[in-house]
Amino acid sequence: MSAIAGIYSMQQGPLDPELGPRLMQQLQRYPADTARSWQTEGIFLGCHSQWITPQSRNEILPYYDPERGMAIVADAIIDNRSELLGQLQVVREDRDSIPDSLLILLAYEKWGDQSPVHLIGDFAFMIWDARKQMLFGARDFSGNRTLYFRRSGRLFSFCTVIHPLLALPDSRQGLNEGWISEFLANQGRTDVADMFTTVYEGIEQLPPAHSMTVSGTGTIFSRYYTFQTPPPLKLRTNGEYEEAFREVFGRAVRDRLRTHLAAGANLSGGLDSGSVVSFAAEELRRCGKPLFTFSSYPVDHFTGFNLGQRVTDERPYIQETIDHVGNIQPSFLNFPDRSSYNEIDEWLDIMEMPYKFIENSYWLKGIYEQAQMKGVGVLLSGQRGNWSVSWGPALDYQAKLLREFRWLTFYRENKLYNQTMESSRKKVLQIVGRKVFPGISGLISGKPEVPPELIHPEFARRTGVHERLRELEGTSSSQTVYDIRRQHFQQPHIWNVNGTAATKLSLKYRVWDRDPTNDLRVINFCLSVPEGQYVQDGVDRSLIRRAMEGRLPDTVRLNRKRRGVQGADGITRMLPQWQLFLQELREMIQDPRASAYLNHAGLAGCLDRLGSEPAPSLIFNTDFRLLTRGLVFYRFLKRLS
Repeated sequence: MSAIAGIYSMQQGPLDPELGPRLMQQLQRYPADTARSWQTEGIFLGCHSQWITPQSRNEILPYYDPERGMAIVADAIIDNRSELLGQLQVVREDRDSIPDSLLILLAYEKWGDQSPVHLIGDFAFMIWDARKQMLFGARDFSGNRTLYFRRSGRLFSFCTVIHPLLALPDSRQGLNEGWISEFLANQGRTDVADMFTTVYEGIEQLPPAHSMTVSGTGTIFSRYYTFQTPPPLKLRTNGEYEEAFREVFGRAVRDRLRTHLAAGANLSGGLDSGSVVSFAAEELRRCGKPLFTFSSYPVDHFTGFNLGQRVTDERPYIQETIDHVGNIQPSFLNFPDRSSYNEIDEWLDIMEMPYKFIENSYWLKGIYEQAQMKGVGVLLSGQRGNWSVSWGPALDYQAKLLREFRWLTFYRENKLYNQTMESSRKKVLQIVGRKVFPGISGLISGKPEVPPELIHPEFARRTGVHERLRELEGTSSSQTVYDIRRQHFQQPHIWNVNGTAATKLSLKYRVWDRDPTNDLRVINFCLSVPEGQYVQDGVDRSLIRRAMEGRLPDTVRLNRKRRGVQGADGITRMLPQWQLFLQELREMIQDPRASAYLNHAGLAGCLDRLGSEPAPSLIFNTDFRLLTRGLVFYRFLKRLS
């Protein structure tokens, strides 16, 4: 809803009167309904407000309450309003109009530094407590909203985005080698594991699920929330589990439709986004409003390539969902003039740092632009669904049954899986066998081919990044998918990049990404459900398939063999710029500015293997992925020169 900013003199001295306005001036690049500031001796708070919810219209931020001696600035949408209104004893005539920022302030008054534990939603906020002469702030559990800060001498400054902090006096744009080394060394889609750092030296960030207290004695950080495995949910029948699922998930969707603007949703041909859309369209029908959906598909001249059971054009499945659910105004988009390559500079402007999701960048930004044009305020998604609502990997479940010596259940699940999927029993047993003890399986099958590293070996050695990542991430070759799922929720850095992109896209386009599959209530419910509900009768993702009966078309709900893949036409889109792309890669490999960080010898080998004749299938090639990630980083370096 907002970009927030502030400056605090930790020694209680007066502030330079030009500092606060300088921060706010930097936020003028973003659309806003209003921009306000509040200042008293030693503290400045500012807010560049975008009104998304009904309660945010004409909301005063920053807000100062003289009776409580507190001021708040917040970038927040709180979803558990009904519980908080009762717990905080808000009078009934104010319950529909009270803004979320005031609920946060009341929560802080009641629970102090434990107040973030009681909040469900997307938020980053800072509260000035004049009586205690301190700042208190927090960021939501998965980092859906960003909060950066800078400590320089006696001054503490913070902001939703980075560039205003770099505009302050004495700010250096020196690069943080610790952040860069983790970004380059991490082969996955996450950016870094150390959540306090940014790409800039001297600019820090508050990690997800953390709070901070800033006073004259210094800064104290606290992790206020860590996922614990909840007690198992024990219900009597499948029907009771399905109804419980619909209740908690339906509420999460409804809560995320709270906007005075239009509501939209990303829609693919799968279960997650389809389920979100089903509940959302039904709720909006009661309000007399349509749901706008946005779906991407490949460029018309894309011929495709062999992807096995993967589907690159999901329009038939999407249309089935639209026709079945109703109350939907769809947009099918293929952005024919866009490619990941020609979007790099604009994405670097948005992200303020290098990024790794280059393959999907063109359609992701394009959908935000289209949503803005249709007056959408909230854009629903189902990004975390694979780990929450649609959990249930059938073959991993069979391996789990074997590890637990549950032979009869394994025999039944394996038999029904083979029957319903028409699979080879021998092949399935081989796959399951490798999953039973993945560490031992790796020793038997030998070491897999190791791709070249993006990071320069000497830079990696000098920074000790591999040792640091092993310590921070705690991964091992013997992990099962259940270990990975648990870490997915327990380690905040895994989800941080999603919140970073969502926050900065929302500021640019005035469209807020809202993901019901990432609702804290939904996640805790899903973690409490027995595994036998997620895989049943050989069927993967069984709970959501059963719960959505009648709400989704069976062609989507029961589809187990075909899954969508996005961005497969990335190489085809780049064909007009392919020679320019190769030329820039050669420049990158030879440029001494990059050679200190990038593995130029390894990247040269990637470029040789890539060749001059691009094939569409290269989009999922490891060499192509490393080269494009290196290129994004190289462009970022050049912008700082």
